[in-house]
Amino acid sequence: MDFLYAILNGFVKNILTKPAFFIGFLVLIGYLLDGRKWYEALAGFIKATVGYMILSVGSGGLVKTFRPILTGLKDRFEISATVIDPYFGQNAVTEGMEHLGRSFSQVMLLLLIAFIVNIVLVRLKNITKMRAVFTTGHVQMQQAATAFWLIVFCFPTLGQTPILIIMAVLLGLYWAVGSNLTIEDTQKLTDGAGFCIAHQQMFGIRFACWLSEKLFKNHKENSKNLDDIELPGFLSIFNENMVATAILMTAFFGIIQLVLGKDYLVAQEALKVDDNFFFYILESSFSFAVNLAILQLGVRTFVGELTASFDGIQNKLLPGALPGIDCAAIFGFGSANAVTIGFMFGALGQFLAIATLFLIKSPTLIIAGFVPLFFDNAVLGVYSNNRGGYKAAFLIPFISGLVQVFGSAFIASYTGLAQYGGYLGMVDWATVWPLATIIMNNIGYIGVAIVAIVFIAIPQIQYRKNKEGYFLITEDYEAYKETINK
Repeated sequence: MDFLYAILNGFVKNILTKPAFFIGFLVLIGYLLDGRKWYEALAGFIKATVGYMILSVGSGGLVKTFRPILTGLKDRFEISATVIDPYFGQNAVTEGMEHLGRSFSQVMLLLLIAFIVNIVLVRLKNITKMRAVFTTGHVQMQQAATAFWLIVFCFPTLGQTPILIIMAVLLGLYWAVGSNLTIEDTQKLTDGAGFCIAHQQMFGIRFACWLSEKLFKNHKENSKNLDDIELPGFLSIFNENMVATAILMTAFFGIIQLVLGKDYLVAQEALKVDDNFFFYILESSFSFAVNLAILQLGVRTFVGELTASFDGIQNKLLPGALPGIDCAAIFGFGSANAVTIGFMFGALGQFLAIATLFLIKSPTLIIAGFVPLFFDNAVLGVYSNNRGGYKAAFLIPFISGLVQVFGSAFIASYTGLAQYGGYLGMVDWATVWPLATIIMNNIGYIGVAIVAIVFIAIPQIQYRKNKEGYFLITEDYEAYKETINK
């Protein structure tokens, strides 16, 4: 039994929670099931793994450069506040559990059980109507930590095993239902690239696309997307994505760095005493464009392999299923400027909401974290621009920024996590999970059943709205487009 547990734990620790290798092995298995030669399957494994690593370098570079700049505001002005960021949230849960005398040592087992729940739900897709496998392991770890705290808050006297069972079921459902929600929108954005999103804003993506269409799609002038806009005169330099990104990030982060001051940044060892502050600002801001370009290269490298290989998995193991992958994968599609616009307007929404909390003397203040600021709002900007045009790309991320701050301030205060300085803070975890927590906290086990039933019902409702194309969109996208055109 110990031997079997060691194998399962090794799989979770070294593959399931390492998305680069997990994606690589999916490609390897897919090609082998599809009858490819072993060396072709091996080449696909290497290309997909390296491609995802390249994406991770770009994502990690963005986070490493800009997270300290934003969180520095908290330290510089000695503000007692909660940072909304998945890593700060995970650390806050760890510290909180120590104070409660609880342990999250079985997290690996939880992830495996929840992932199996996801696989079973997809395998039974004719009944469940769920078509997506959540493959983003590092995100699963972050979500498991936050969900653990929320469920312990609702059931403080419940034993470790019952809590893990509730979590495994609810997380497995959330992963399957949430990533399934993004299928239509992602297939339309990427013209049938063959993947969907498995991240922290899956419900947010569906809402953003729905609201964008409702508000703007039927108005021809309003539905122009960012690529349709040609700026006149000197403003034409903003038509070039790399230039626009570098200029906007210099203005945005330059202001924050000036507020922090050179002395503070020197104390944090971000730069040396004899370094030129102006060129430090330029270098750190321009690195945004550099890391974004690296990220997009990674997307182009692994997505093609994943799409081509997943046919084997669809045909032999999970018919009609799609892999759910990191939200950064869509930065290689749609309008390039939508990434920057989504980030900027999401930041405006967050800062306005933070100022509001300060003015009303909220018991919980929020510090903007880079991960929600970028990986939520830039993603929503791309989808909104695609479905509703440039005005949607301005409005939806702005609304998202407001929601991230107000929703996170509420749930972090409500559950007591604010006192430990962090909360996950991304769109779904500032809306869907706070609502689920309120229901479970007030109705108990009946509330757990209600949350599970709502999750189960969502794909059923999706299916009934589009019975003809629901499975076709994952099995044969070209045939799906013909059906829609008819």
